[in-house]
Amino acid sequence: MTSLAKFFNIDADESLKGITHKNNIIKRNIIAYMALNGESTLSELTRELHISVPTMTKLVQELVDDRIVNDLGKVETPGGRRPNVFGLANSAIYFAGINVGRDHMTYVVTDLHNNVISERTDDTFELVDRPQCLERICQNIEAFVANCGVDREKILGVGVSMVGRVNPETGRSYKYFTSSEESLRDIISSRIGIRVLLDNDTRARCYAEYTTGKSKNESNVLYLHMGRGVAVGIVINGKLYYGKNGFAGEFGHIPFFDNEIICACGKKGCLETEVSGIAIENKIVNLIRSGVNTRLREMYDRGESIHINDIIAAARNDDNLSIELIEEAGEKVGKAVAFLINTFNPETVIVGGNLAQAGEYLMLPLKSSTNKYSLNFVYKDTKFRVSKMSDSANAWGVAMLIRNKIIGLEC
Repeated sequence: MTSLAKFFNIDADESLKGITHKNNIIKRNIIAYMALNGESTLSELTRELHISVPTMTKLVQELVDDRIVNDLGKVETPGGRRPNVFGLANSAIYFAGINVGRDHMTYVVTDLHNNVISERTDDTFELVDRPQCLERICQNIEAFVANCGVDREKILGVGVSMVGRVNPETGRSYKYFTSSEESLRDIISSRIGIRVLLDNDTRARCYAEYTTGKSKNESNVLYLHMGRGVAVGIVINGKLYYGKNGFAGEFGHIPFFDNEIICACGKKGCLETEVSGIAIENKIVNLIRSGVNTRLREMYDRGESIHINDIIAAARNDDNLSIELIEEAGEKVGKAVAFLINTFNPETVIVGGNLAQAGEYLMLPLKSSTNKYSLNFVYKDTKFRVSKMSDSANAWGVAMLIRNKIIGLEC
């Protein structure tokens, strides 16, 4: 059996020339076609990929011999000879997706059809910009790959998503672990011995929402992430939009307010300074100190940190201050979303992240404000919905991104 890792990484070896190299490219095109279109006959493959019948027959049989493709037998047709149908073997190839969050890590393993085979979450993790944290990330990924229930040799790629500015082409994070000359992607890859893709968490989540959710039949989608930070993922004409260096989507850092609050980026007046989860946490603590009444006062008096999830829970229990702060954030971010939909004219805006769990407390003022400040005909053409995907969606999305990169599909 061909070494799968060698087979799928063969185009990176410039010393390979001639018919072997060409045939491996065709094989990957066959796999990519089946991944997109499902079960196929030889005639469909030859027609769509513009390859001769003898060559296609030979290469598909080699994929069957390597157990990457299954011969599913004859299919009924209106007349003539019944052709054989071929489909991808789910058990041949796997991919891992890892989301490195601020306060947790999520892990998934997926097959060629993007089905989740294994899933795990580590809630004890905390992301800090220190060498010890990077070491723990590498150890955690190594342990997951070793114990996920899938043969390590069949895991052809690991996608890693994380918060902050990330350049997928260079594999570098520009927020965490920046002191090394070696990219974060290459550090992780050398540790685990598997090809790695590093990407931004919001973009990974956007891709999961777009490809597997209710937006999979749409071409222009915005994913608005409202967690402890604020960012957007952008799909234009069915493709993820990255920008020149992969920094597209830093929506939380547009200069939106005339305030003196210093953002995490070092600038003043960023959108994040008033509508992010961190901003709301800071506001409620300052208001409690000033004597404003709230259900969360007891937590404050006990010296406990107040998290955005606590504020959302309090709002659901009719805490007036929590409701007011969430509605205020919705109204303010809605005005900024009006700028987005006027610019991109999307079919759908998906709202996700911790704050999206506040439901109508966030969405009603957000949509009302967007309606107020956007062009009427643009707003009427735009659908809004709250993400229904689980916390593992980031990891799932980046697993799909590394899958596509390895088998040669555009994202």
